[in-house]
Amino acid sequence: MQKRTLICGALIATLGVAGCATDEYGRSRPYTNAEAGAMIGVLGGAVAGAAINHKNRGKGALIGAIGGGLAGGLVGTYMDKQQKDLEKVLAPEVANGSITINKNSDNSLLVTMTSATAFDTNSYSLKGGFYPVMDKIAKVLNTYGKTELTITGHTDSVGSDAANQTLSERRAQAVVDYMLTRQVAQQRLAAYGRGKNQPIGDNKTEAGRAQNRRVEILIVPVVEQ
Repeated sequence: MQKRTLICGALIATLGVAGCATDEYGRSRPYTNAEAGAMIGVLGGAVAGAAINHKNRGKGALIGAIGGGLAGGLVGTYMDKQQKDLEKVLAPEVANGSITINKNSDNSLLVTMTSATAFDTNSYSLKGGFYPVMDKIAKVLNTYGKTELTITGHTDSVGSDAANQTLSERRAQAVVDYMLTRQVAQQRLAAYGRGKNQPIGDNKTEAGRAQNRRVEILIVPVVEQ
């Protein structure tokens, strides 16, 4: 019951305080009567659509926050434009190898940040010098608002499994917390840690371990059902 109350309170705030949705490029616009009615329906008891869990982070709340999903035929173009904008604003970081941007076969985008850029060793506090980079990423994410974002932290194999798992979770949450300060909607965000379990480099070398100490942002389009 408490969870339901919290969810409904958040949705009331979204509808009553924000008072607007976004178009396909994240620009504010008023709710249509249909969207407002849908939000009221959620408040009236569509808890199944708004209950947040691992596989479905509250699609009712998410759809309400972004003002509806993308039409299927527009997804590829929408994500291509987003990729180009990310590559443009992050060109220096891509050039020096501290960030990579890749598009997957399902049209999702994967932005990978190395810990050498964003975090000190064994720390989950974002470096102050990395704030401008995060600001650039957040600006693009807000421009293309019809996506959900999974932030995943990873570590190298040095240290215990438990310590690495905790560190990876806290690094992912640090990125989420910063995105929230830049007005990225909370309903779009989820944080996970994978510890040392998904290496992309050889943990036997320092270069490989540096690759593995990373945070990834998976950007997935929200498609109309």
